[in-house]
Amino acid sequence: MNKTAKIILILIAIAAIAYLLVSKVFSKEEQKTVAAGGPLAQKVAVDVFVVSPTAYQNRITSTGTVLPNEDVELRSEISGRVTKINFEEGARVKKGQLLLTINDAEMRAQLQKLQSNQQLYSDMEKRQRTLLDKEYISVQEYDQVSNQLATATADIQALKATLDKAYVRAPFDGMIGLRQISEGSYVTAATPIARIVDISPVKIEFSVPGRYSQMIKEGDDIIFTSEGSAEQYKAKIYALQPNIDPTTRTMQVRALYDNKDEAMKPGGFVRVDLPLKEMEQAILIPTEAIIPEAAGQKVFLAKNGKAVPKVVKIGQRSETLIQILEGIAPGDTIIRSGILQVRPGSDLSIRKVATSGE
Repeated sequence: MNKTAKIILILIAIAAIAYLLVSKVFSKEEQKTVAAGGPLAQKVAVDVFVVSPTAYQNRITSTGTVLPNEDVELRSEISGRVTKINFEEGARVKKGQLLLTINDAEMRAQLQKLQSNQQLYSDMEKRQRTLLDKEYISVQEYDQVSNQLATATADIQALKATLDKAYVRAPFDGMIGLRQISEGSYVTAATPIARIVDISPVKIEFSVPGRYSQMIKEGDDIIFTSEGSAEQYKAKIYALQPNIDPTTRTMQVRALYDNKDEAMKPGGFVRVDLPLKEMEQAILIPTEAIIPEAAGQKVFLAKNGKAVPKVVKIGQRSETLIQILEGIAPGDTIIRSGILQVRPGSDLSIRKVATSGE
């Protein structure tokens, strides 16, 4: 009996070992089948979005810069010593207001001399004209004095033009900045004196993609916000760059804001919102459905339980939706989640279906 029991136990142990070996072999074969996409392969669980046309307010969002209406760095047209400064830093000035005087003593002395000569030639011209009328002198003799008078008059006009350059005046209404010179300083045409700016109104400069160049025109309104503030301001487009930058493929645009309270300071950063024509039949899909590629963008469609890649051309983008210009038609089903696991031809298990209204 003991011998028989031992034999039975040995046979049971051999059977158990054989079962374990066979189970491992079958398990490996099943794993290979799953990896190869065979009958045991798992489906990719995804959420989808059914495309339907919807009304859409096309908008362009951009960033821009606040520019002064006018901005000039004051400089003297002539060299000389500053004899008087007629402005306060940060003060408002009017167009034509005298701001700075360059030493003009020598030019005034020259002007007085020329004016004396002019008076002398004028008296001579009158006497010569009387003599010419009585034919006591020739026309040539009269012309000689007349030319001297004309030359003296021209010299006076030239000197007056130069003398006027000794007085630096405000070229427009505005606010003057910090001065860079003092009384007694010697200035030249290269010496900066101060900066004068007009900030009421201000210009809002921004760029838009070139493909929208035909949709923007002078007179269009924009809405913008300044950095660090949620308050919205309205400005009106007054000028468009006539060409598209070949490097950035954008077009520069400028709008005018009255800035009556002077809250907008030149150099400031703004965010611009430009509404375009409203479209009644636009194709919009969730932004997470877009897959960027080197050559553009694509999406995965769900067709007959399979994943099908599709190249698309995109338009405007919001926080949650993106406009599709080409590649998708109403009724298409777009995969919006589980995209990282999806491959062309993948079997799909659809968990949730959404539409444009959701």
